[in-house]
Amino acid sequence: MGLVLQLLVVGVSVGAIYALIALGYTMVYGIIELINFAHGDIFMIGTLVAITIFGFFGVTNNSVPPTGVSLVVIMAVTLLLTMLICAVLGVVIERIAYRPLRNAPRLAPLISAIGVSLVLDDLGKLWKGNNTVPFPQIFPSATYQIGPVSISSINIFVIIVAVVLMAILQWFISSTRIGRAMRAVAQDREAAALMGVNVDRIISITFFIGTALAGAAGFIYGLQFGSTIFSIGFQLGLIAFTAAVLGGIGNVAGAMLGGILIGVIEALAGLIPASVLPHGGNAWTRAIIFAILILILVFRPSGLLGQQTPEKV
Repeated sequence: MGLVLQLLVVGVSVGAIYALIALGYTMVYGIIELINFAHGDIFMIGTLVAITIFGFFGVTNNSVPPTGVSLVVIMAVTLLLTMLICAVLGVVIERIAYRPLRNAPRLAPLISAIGVSLVLDDLGKLWKGNNTVPFPQIFPSATYQIGPVSISSINIFVIIVAVVLMAILQWFISSTRIGRAMRAVAQDREAAALMGVNVDRIISITFFIGTALAGAAGFIYGLQFGSTIFSIGFQLGLIAFTAAVLGGIGNVAGAMLGGILIGVIEALAGLIPASVLPHGGNAWTRAIIFAILILILVFRPSGLLGQQTPEKV
């Protein structure tokens, strides 16, 4: 039982990262019905941006040289700048690659999204190379024992940051004027425009917020796992997309739920012994996750929290 609880903690921590990435997919789809395949690569760029900003503070690998700036300030500034840079990148991509194709056949923006993803992949390779890049492990390491469960300080930090950001997003969408405009555009873009909503501005804000969350996910991912690589955006992007579909694509709460569930499923898969699956469950986690995606698409295409709605025309 203690092992199961331990894996649940790890699963929730990893799932929180998936949820932050999945929110970008679900927000963009809810507004313009586009699967932004470049979103995972923006998360990857976020990890590289965070490493670079740490470098400006003189923080490298496992050491923090004296700079006269506290560790809390370094981490806060790095997180906020990473989110801001990724957000600006998302808005630029929307303006250049997606907005001109908004009224084109649906295949055109989809192909454009794949093209942007490949470009970002190559930019990551040019920037930091083809190999794994170490991420500075500057977060204080500590372990807390709660009954049979050991919880590391980084797990607690990741969960707190993710929950706070998701709570702020939920409040923003449900309680602010811009959030109401976002929901109006998602429901009926033409009617919202007739009511005076600046649709282009709302779509840009949606990309800004979604990619900022991807940047935050990149920051906490690096702190938790200690490294990154240019291909990580494709890998985690697919998992986060699966989380968005599982929860209900276009549903913000569904993306949060889907991310946590995928993280927990991935962690618990390690309990499957080699007698059931060759090499044990850990070798089959990706297959299990995408099998779940196929089952969801077949038996409940709207996802766990999604609702079947008529297709927009």
